Amino acid sequence: MNAAEHLFCDFGFDNTSLRAITSEADVNLASVNYHFGSKKQLIQEVLARYLSVLMPALDQKLIAMRESGEATSTETLFGALVEPLLSLEKVRPNGTRVFVQLFARAYYESQGHLRRYITSHFAAELKHLNKALHLAVPHLSPSEVFWRWHFALGSCVFTMISSKALSEIAEAEYQQHMVIEDLIRKVITYIAAGFSAPLTTEV
Repeated sequence: MNAAEHLFCDFGFDNTSLRAITSEADVNLASVNYHFGSKKQLIQEVLARYLSVLMPALDQKLIAMRESGEATSTETLFGALVEPLLSLEKVRPNGTRVFVQLFARAYYESQGHLRRYITSHFAAELKHLNKALHLAVPHLSPSEVFWRWHFALGSCVFTMISSKALSEIAEAEYQQHMVIEDLIRKVITYIAAGFSAPLTTEV
């Protein structure tokens, strides 16, 4: 799984063969079929070790927000992602960045099986998240929420993938020392504002 994760991050799911993974891990090809059954299942298991930590932690945050009885803003909603994302550092070294890179790969390589896996294994958590989001932006239609979700995801993916370069620029140009938490909080402030923005009038 560690070898697969490394190659998936560097080359993507489609461009990484099982033979490349077994060569990297120094095991025989039959071991992948024995333990995982298929490449798709191996991909799911690589993501699952992050999602199994992230999704329950996020759900606990959402439950606490709901039980507080306070109105949910996009800033507090997306802010609830910070600690669960940072907790991924305990899963693997640089776990937060690795997870976002893998998630990005799944998104733009159209790994439909992963979407089915996530929606079936984390249905309750996704339901709670979507409900909280619609309460935070009642002025948006479901289709507008769909688009803003993807714009938000794109912002997060770019920030995480470019985090090393962005941190170096911030240090050199603005004397800002940025760690992963700083970057996450900055991008969350940005996407929260974008999500809550009023609809523009079409020309």
